[in-house]
Amino acid sequence: MEKELKYIDIVDQPISMHPKKFALWLFLVTVVMIFAALTSAYIVRQAEGNWLEYELPEIFWLTSALVIISSIAMQWAYYSAKKDNFLSLRIGMIFALLFGIAFLVGQWYSWVALVDRQVFFVGNPAGSFLYVFTGLHAVHLISGVIFLIIVLISTFRMEVHAKALDTLEMATTYWHFLGGLWLYLFLFLQMNH
Repeated sequence: MEKELKYIDIVDQPISMHPKKFALWLFLVTVVMIFAALTSAYIVRQAEGNWLEYELPEIFWLTSALVIISSIAMQWAYYSAKKDNFLSLRIGMIFALLFGIAFLVGQWYSWVALVDRQVFFVGNPAGSFLYVFTGLHAVHLISGVIFLIIVLISTFRMEVHAKALDTLEMATTYWHFLGGLWLYLFLFLQMNH
């Protein structure tokens, strides 16, 4: 008796992702590459000498705490949306937004502290790198704040709920990414200034 082999056609299920989420992930990869290049350039340039030694502004510790709290509030908003708890969703979004704005204000004061310490954008590459790192991160954070405002408005229009989370998921991903990016930069600067 011959054994017949039966073949089962297996249809590969394509990996599907919302096109806007895919675009967001491509953008995040691009930002990672930019900051990886900048931190690499920082290390190479620092090894060449003629590097200004200075203390980082103490306010960086506060801004780091603010970005962590903001990220926690954003995650709370996301969990609240999954449960259709609209009040908690809005409160979480507002706190995330307010702590994000407070972070930006703190970054401005960090630049004031740098100027007081005679660390300027021009003059020495050490200062230039610090201003580029913090300024470029601030630009991305401003875009994140705008994104949060748009999503917050959507929550008041009842457009964000348990069955419509795409925009909130993207905002949450971007916001956590920005928080993680700041913590990476802060630790990098702590270890390499």
